[in-house]
Amino acid sequence: MSTIDPSRLLQMRSSILNQNQALQRAAGRGGIGGAEGGAGGTPDFGAAINNALQQVNAQQSKASQITEAYERGDTHDIVSVMIERQKASLGFETTLQVRNKLLSAYRDIMNMPV
Repeated sequence: MSTIDPSRLLQMRSSILNQNQALQRAAGRGGIGGAEGGAGGTPDFGAAINNALQQVNAQQSKASQITEAYERGDTHDIVSVMIERQKASLGFETTLQVRNKLLSAYRDIMNMPV
């Protein structure tokens, strides 16, 4: 089994923290910067969802590009290929779960007695 490179772990940790901050900003919590969009300081839900979907799409495109580069033989770093593919997969799964929760909430609201 191979040894774990500490610099690689720190790089992955930094990437995860950056993504967490981006998700917090998209959720309207502001994160470190505290920037919120929309009118009157309220976060714009549609813009946050759109931004999150664009980030997931960009991650999937990046994973596809690096996978194609590996298949062509341009790169031999299978670790980075697999990490990018896992990031894309995780982003897609998260998007799917958010969609499922939103649909469930919509159904619950529609089934509420008036």
